[in-house]
Amino acid sequence: MDAEAEGREAAERFRAEHRLGVQPLGDLVATIEQTTGIDVAVLDAGPDEHGLTMRDPSRNAVFIGVARTRHPMRQRSTLAHELAHVLFEDWSDSASAPWSARTPTELRADAFARNLIVPREGLRQFVSGHDASSLSTLSSIVQRFLVSPAMAAIAACQADLIDTQVKDEWRQWTTPTLAVRLGWSDHYHVLQADADQRRAPQRLLARAINGYIEGVLPVQAIATLRGVTVQEAEAELREAGVVVRESFVPWTGSAELPPPDVDLSGLDDADVSGQQQRSGG
Repeated sequence: MDAEAEGREAAERFRAEHRLGVQPLGDLVATIEQTTGIDVAVLDAGPDEHGLTMRDPSRNAVFIGVARTRHPMRQRSTLAHELAHVLFEDWSDSASAPWSARTPTELRADAFARNLIVPREGLRQFVSGHDASSLSTLSSIVQRFLVSPAMAAIAACQADLIDTQVKDEWRQWTTPTLAVRLGWSDHYHVLQADADQRRAPQRLLARAINGYIEGVLPVQAIATLRGVTVQEAEAELREAGVVVRESFVPWTGSAELPPPDVDLSGLDDADVSGQQQRSGG
């Protein structure tokens, strides 16, 4: 099986196993975290760094990180691409091959990402009844599935909805120019702002907040995870009603103490004996 077919089948299997159907995936970070339990973060990174996957073999823990960016469609494809590396357990290849090398492993991850985000059957259902080769159809695909025009073009061609000539024409467009041309630039700006925000892994942040509530973790830890100031973190927690749980030490009042029950008769006998001893001396 070639890389393209293997990636497509894995994407279709992933959607089926997690009951994702053939509809567009909304928040891809949340989708990955909820379906796989993998921690995902959106981080500050260099201009040429898009995504990475890290694994701790001793704990079998996996972490996916993607860069903040003003290119939301690229961020989504990077997330899906890194998910493919996790599912295929591409640990050794990523360490030995150059970052930009288009190895079979990378091609397989690309195919997985494309078919996960733009499933063939979902695309066919969406385009049904429309002029598949029109610019408005391309715009609708890009906006609905939140992919780049280039990825939309390849997916549509592989689904036999357009020919190679239309595919090449569609690939010349960029998402910003397409959004302006077809009137949804406001929506694109919202997507840009969302993709350009730091984002901590949800489970990790939830554990940190629980630690804060129990009084064992300072608010600074939450602020650091979220990439905000301590004041901003405190204000958000306060507005949500999240406060440190007070610890009460139970003290017993005097009225609640039982009556004393002490036998002092032995002391009286000892005192009398002592007096007798002293007087006899």
